[in-house]
Amino acid sequence: MTQEQAENSTWGSKFKAMGPGVLMASAAVGGSHIVASTQSGAIYGWQLALIIILANLFKYPFFRFGAQYTLASNKTLLEGYKEKSYFYLLIFFLLNIFATMINTAGVGILTAAILKFALPMDLSIPQLSTIVIASTWGILLLGKYRLLDGISKWVMTALTLSTVTAVIIASFKGSVMMPDFVEPSPWNLAALGFIVALMGWMPAPIEISAVNSMWVVAKRRVNKVSYKDGIFDFNVGYIGTAILAIVFLALGALIQYGSGEAVERAGAKYIGQLINMYAYAIGDWSKLLIAFIAFMCMFGTTITVIDGYSRANAEAFRLLTNKKESSQMQLNLWMTLAAASGIIIIGGFMSDVAAMLNLAMICSFVSAPIFAWLNLSLVTQGEHRVRGGLYWLSIIGLIYLSAFTLLFIAYYFKLIG
Repeated sequence: MTQEQAENSTWGSKFKAMGPGVLMASAAVGGSHIVASTQSGAIYGWQLALIIILANLFKYPFFRFGAQYTLASNKTLLEGYKEKSYFYLLIFFLLNIFATMINTAGVGILTAAILKFALPMDLSIPQLSTIVIASTWGILLLGKYRLLDGISKWVMTALTLSTVTAVIIASFKGSVMMPDFVEPSPWNLAALGFIVALMGWMPAPIEISAVNSMWVVAKRRVNKVSYKDGIFDFNVGYIGTAILAIVFLALGALIQYGSGEAVERAGAKYIGQLINMYAYAIGDWSKLLIAFIAFMCMFGTTITVIDGYSRANAEAFRLLTNKKESSQMQLNLWMTLAAASGIIIIGGFMSDVAAMLNLAMICSFVSAPIFAWLNLSLVTQGEHRVRGGLYWLSIIGLIYLSAFTLLFIAYYFKLIG
């Protein structure tokens, strides 16, 4: 154990250390929770709760390895990847650029959809998306990491309180299920694509662990963070996000499942149904308030996506080109490219964004075993070696993710069924 790992930890130091874990949670809550978890509850009730729990459980060690590797070694995951193989770092870089463009467009559209619901105006969703993405880009250029750190804590608190309140009230109102409702089963190959997409972003793509390591480094530049406090921050963000996923599933299961209302599959269209769920539980008077909270949540997610993926792109490019350090100007350039590419995709391919989001979630799951193995490989030897229950959980998790991936690939290519 290093000297930093042995430092005393207090509640004050824990609170000061919070940031990267909360940012990771903020990035995760966007598409996976607000859309995927709630849709799971609305379509299948409580049946997919176990899938959500298992996805969070089996991905935990691989996200955890990323945080503890960076805290213990003061190296980012990307530096670890390069030490393992230049080729793997290149693959990460290329996949991350693709994810940056798709995810920026996706969260921008969802944020704009909430804004249009709350403030009816003549502007189209592509126009509002451009405003949203441009605004977040400006905040990042002007406020840098400190402003991002502060916004995420308040956004996550407001979202959690409002969602828990809505679920509690809805549970007392009783079932909305119609007497003649026939419960659909997700345990068939036809639903495999939906389940794989759900797990792909639950709680987030595993490559976000590399982004989280960037945030840990950034946090340590503005505050002294010990190993113990850094792990505490990670656990609060990760476990809190996992619990919130079940809360969102409960929202859909209690308010929309079996009600007779058709569930919108497209993310932007589903936002209206989501806000109406809160209004059903709390009251129509709360629509604007909930819309504001939901908007702030997605706005925070847009910020974290642009910031996080841009940091990873800048760091990966630095390592690939063997430069000693990356300047703030270079990071700003990657943020500009992320924002611009998201706006271009929205403007040129608006009608296909829902399909691209689904594809992005599926691709995230299919690539999950690769990123999981990379993270595991960094902590299987030397001073960072992991033993005991966490190690065996990672082995089981790797088998679980690989088996589901092979099943989906086999189904996709018509080899089974």
